[in-house]
Amino acid sequence: MALSRGWARLAGLAAILLVAPAAIFALVLAFAVAWAYPGLPSIEALTDYQPKVPLRVYSAEGLLLGEFGEERRSVVRFADVPVLMRQAILAAEDDRFYQHGGVDLIGVARAAISNIGSAGRQQGASTITMQVARNFFISSEKTYTRKFYEALLAFKIEASLAKDKIFEIYINQIFLGQRAYGFASAAQIYFGKPLKDITAAEAAMLAGLPKAPSAFNPVVNPKRARTRQLYILDRMKSLGYLTVEQHAAATREPLNVRREINDFPVKADFVAEMARQLAQERFGDEIYTRGLRVHTTIRKADQEAAHAGLRRAVLDYERRHGYRGPESFVELKTATEDELEDALQDINDSEDLRAAVVLDASPKEVRAYRRGGETVRITGDGLRFVANALSDKAQPNRRIRRGAVVRIIQDDKGAWSIVQMPEVEAAFVSVAPEDGAVRALVGGFDFNANKFNHVTQAWRQPGSSFKPFIYSASLEKGLTPSTVINDAPIFIDPALTGGQLWEPKNYDGKYDGPMRMRTALAKSKNLVSIRILQQITPQFAQEYVARFGFDADKHPPYLTMALGAGSVTPWQMVGAYAVFANGGYRINPYIITRITDDGGRVLAEAKPARAGDESIRVIDPRNAFIMNSMMNDVTKFGTAARAGAILKRGDLAGKTGTTNDHVDAWFAGYQANLVGVAWIGFDQPKKLGGQETGGVAALPIWISYMQRALRGLPESTRQVPEGVINVGGEWYFREFAPGESSVQSLGLSDGTPEGEKKAEEVRNQLF
Repeated sequence: MALSRGWARLAGLAAILLVAPAAIFALVLAFAVAWAYPGLPSIEALTDYQPKVPLRVYSAEGLLLGEFGEERRSVVRFADVPVLMRQAILAAEDDRFYQHGGVDLIGVARAAISNIGSAGRQQGASTITMQVARNFFISSEKTYTRKFYEALLAFKIEASLAKDKIFEIYINQIFLGQRAYGFASAAQIYFGKPLKDITAAEAAMLAGLPKAPSAFNPVVNPKRARTRQLYILDRMKSLGYLTVEQHAAATREPLNVRREINDFPVKADFVAEMARQLAQERFGDEIYTRGLRVHTTIRKADQEAAHAGLRRAVLDYERRHGYRGPESFVELKTATEDELEDALQDINDSEDLRAAVVLDASPKEVRAYRRGGETVRITGDGLRFVANALSDKAQPNRRIRRGAVVRIIQDDKGAWSIVQMPEVEAAFVSVAPEDGAVRALVGGFDFNANKFNHVTQAWRQPGSSFKPFIYSASLEKGLTPSTVINDAPIFIDPALTGGQLWEPKNYDGKYDGPMRMRTALAKSKNLVSIRILQQITPQFAQEYVARFGFDADKHPPYLTMALGAGSVTPWQMVGAYAVFANGGYRINPYIITRITDDGGRVLAEAKPARAGDESIRVIDPRNAFIMNSMMNDVTKFGTAARAGAILKRGDLAGKTGTTNDHVDAWFAGYQANLVGVAWIGFDQPKKLGGQETGGVAALPIWISYMQRALRGLPESTRQVPEGVINVGGEWYFREFAPGESSVQSLGLSDGTPEGEKKAEEVRNQLF
């Protein structure tokens, strides 16, 4: 009996010793909670959740052209998140999310047991709610104090928000690498598809990112990402989210992870940057977080055609001028994959122009390593461009050998060729002439290599592409397409050029004598243009060209204006040529139709003037009609005859442009529904080459674009304006018809009776 009482006392003492610390701990914990809970931050940021959504720029069809903001985020409602995606997240992060109250005590116990005696990485027990608390209110430092506050906040959040709302916030807020915030954005960035189309395999890969976005990033660490994905797929199967068959299929599914994470459905970097600048001017820096949407006039098919045509023309120019040699050289010791990847680390690909390291080279074959682990073989025609650089006689800095860094490109049949990054630049822009809506804009060869927008920022001499504006001015002064003008040498006094004695020449150095003004424009005769400008005076021409949107001060009133010695941008040129295309109306090119907020409310909207509004008429419709007729001949018989021959259309018009010493090459042209301007040249002006005229270097860009943009569009026919008559197959203003007060000829006589008689004989021979 006494023994029993002794054991009882001992048991009681043991109970006191065990319970007392627990009770004390509970009291301390209760006191800490009572003291800390009132000081917790307000969770208004969650109850009124306003995520930072970047500025997005869209094409006319609603396709994404670009986005700007520190956080790339696409907000998605919980109901729109696929069940597979939710299940993958629960399996990876918190499978008891719908059972616990913010802190998973079972999960904490499980993690504690797992961590006892573990010398490796410790297992965590953060719930989805705790992660939301951490992302919004608490630093990520690993301390017990932070964990305590995190748990308290989790309880507070759970008391205020429904489970689905907490899950929705998590899905939209969590950082997932590559500047992606939220699973909808990550699906687009990593797989190029909307979240609703994600597969189980892709969902598991994305669900593995929150644990460590850099460590499990499929772009940077594909092997670790794959290990994490398989773990999550196993968890999904064990939790009953996937059947055995679905699990097996998901583990076998190949993942097409986008390595170029900045890709958008339409390549329009220069357009996106223009839109960003315009939006920032209007709304300030808040554009990067408010989720504003900029809707542009750009059309997908047009933009793709312009982009492809420009890059093809630039690469063709590079091929015509020979290989300059490898971009650089690296010393290869072991040529392991790590060493080769390091060699390419700081060299960016330029879209389809891939950087590669040569492993071995001979005149018959080059083997090269390209980023991502692929070794390619280049043979035959793929080496034609660099044949001289594969010779033993090649200069050391130009020779392709082991360790050389080169550019390679793959054709439609899968064959590789060695090319080179261009030094020359180019630009193209097209607009709808009825209101100036920009349909395509490419500001340079590669935005990532050179962000200078040559469409809007490059002030260059227009050369002969400026002549139509001088000819247009001359029609107002009594000249006609049949006016006979002498294509003969001329010497210009320095006072008339703004410089020194000037002896201008034609491009080919030849003189064809008297010819009609129509023929002179088609053949781009410089001496004829100068005689026209002499007749109408440079001062009148300077005032006249301002009607088209040119800056008068950039076109000094000297005879050199006849050859396009002033300064223009392609943006100005496309607006100016639109005047001829639309019958005489001055429209202003524009690129943004409207800006809306994230909810679709219109904040700003374009209201462009349209052709037909007589308040914006700048030239007589008769003038526009006759100029169109003359420039139509340029594309049929003149310096741009390739355009008519290739496109097989009779409704094209335009003018080539080549500046002095072949520094700039242009083609500006149009069809009734579309105006396009192409330019090519060097940023630091220098000669393009003796044969690089506007018809050779720039016209191919325009043709390539128009082949696609005008496909299926019937030929247009212009109505003859009132006051225009046709005599002998030629068009005239009624008041300047033959026999009236028109200018019959220029430069044919010396003013003497004998000279006038000779001029009359020449005119009779031409008519």
